[in-house]
Amino acid sequence: MNDNITEQITDFLSAALRRQVEPDDDYFAQGLADSLFALELVTFVENRFALTVEVEDLDLDSFRTANRITEFVRRKTDAPDRGVAHAEGA
Repeated sequence: MNDNITEQITDFLSAALRRQVEPDDDYFAQGLADSLFALELVTFVENRFALTVEVEDLDLDSFRTANRITEFVRRKTDAPDRGVAHAEGA
C-alpha cells in the first residue's frame, strides 16, 4: 500500500513541478516549490487520500518529500490505536 501512496504522490509532484520527482527528493530545498505550492500539495493530499490536514499537521517537514508525505498519510489514515487523546470534533 505504501508504494501505491508514494507513487500517487510522486506522480502528482512530477506533473505539478514539471520534472521527475523521486520519493526522497526535497523539492523545497531544491527551490522547486514555494508556500503557494505547499497549499496546493496539502489540498491534493486531502482530496486524494480523503483526510483532513489540521492546523497542527502543517509542519513543512511532513511535506518535504514524497516518502514523508506517505508517512503522514499513513499516520492520518492507518494510525494504530493508541487510545483517544481527545474527543473527535472537540
